[in-house]
Amino acid sequence: MMTSQSTIPATKGSFADGMRLPRTVKVRGLNHYFGDGELRKQALFNNHLEVRRGEIVIMTGPSGSGKTTLLTLIGTLRTVQEGSLNVLGNELLGASTDLIVRIRREMGFIFQAHNLFESLTAYQNVNMAAELLKIDPMIADGRIKSLLTRLGLGERIHYKPKSLSGGQKQRVAIARGLVHKPKLILADEPTAALDEKSGREVVTLFQELARDEGCTIIMVTHDNRILDVADRIVNMVDGYITSDVDVQEASVICEFLMEIPLFSDLNADSLSKIADQMMVHEAREGDRVIRQGDPGDLFYLIRSGSVDVIVDDGDQSTKVAELRQGQYFGEAALIHDEPRNASIVAREDSVFYALEKVDFRDVLEKSATFEQQLRQALFNRQ
Repeated sequence: MMTSQSTIPATKGSFADGMRLPRTVKVRGLNHYFGDGELRKQALFNNHLEVRRGEIVIMTGPSGSGKTTLLTLIGTLRTVQEGSLNVLGNELLGASTDLIVRIRREMGFIFQAHNLFESLTAYQNVNMAAELLKIDPMIADGRIKSLLTRLGLGERIHYKPKSLSGGQKQRVAIARGLVHKPKLILADEPTAALDEKSGREVVTLFQELARDEGCTIIMVTHDNRILDVADRIVNMVDGYITSDVDVQEASVICEFLMEIPLFSDLNADSLSKIADQMMVHEAREGDRVIRQGDPGDLFYLIRSGSVDVIVDDGDQSTKVAELRQGQYFGEAALIHDEPRNASIVAREDSVFYALEKVDFRDVLEKSATFEQQLRQALFNRQ
């Protein structure tokens, strides 16, 4: 095992700290198909995803990649065929019609096609949703007026759709999806028809709902103007979730890497990509993070806490090193393609950033400094 000599300040406010919020959505091994027989075509492939209470998740990817299909499955608008999909604590695979109806009442739907009733005013369109969900009329009245005013429609509350622009109609549809204070908002291109100011007002409202009411928001969008509001960005390609990046954590990891000489040769773009690929692992005091003799599959950086390096020789175990925050381990087995040459045991509750073998080797190929430092450290240790 080897160490780096940098000292990294502790970070605050990450999901690794404190109690983690409950999951609003949990996807496991989700597949989906369209058509039957010879025309049957798979649209989603073995997808996994977790979304926690109060998170804003933006789903990106090219058209036809499966984003809307996944969104409509989460929203119970399609039937789950294979895999597990748990929404608001309820499993949707095989769910009854009554359960589906109950779950839908806890959701807010905002789609690019606003589907307003032309014969009703903006107020009445939103109020129809409130009546269907049996909200007290006095409470509904205040919410409707507040939402429409907040969305810039205060002077057009009693206008019918024919007197509204496309962006104004979209804002009425957004108010309709929010009037019952849903626990989960599913939005497909909610800002596509809006100018920059209106779009910003909408996503700011989403941020307030997430922060103040613990509302979870999942948005499908191609609008790069609003990516900054996301807690996580999920990318889909050809029916697969190809990346799931915690934005704040990725930024923290990137800053962490910049302080470690091992990564100093990499440019900002490369560092950002590595940060996106890194996973967060947690260990309790006494946990064995790596076991001597096991195959090497991960490279670790210590974000917080400390570990002991233990070498087992027959019946005797010897502590050969103690590693702390900002130091790293697990590289030898990855470089030489050999089993782990020591065990790693957490001395206290610890958090690690971990890089998979294929990504670790990709960094080796791109950075001469990275490889030289690793190999020099390995040589010095012999």
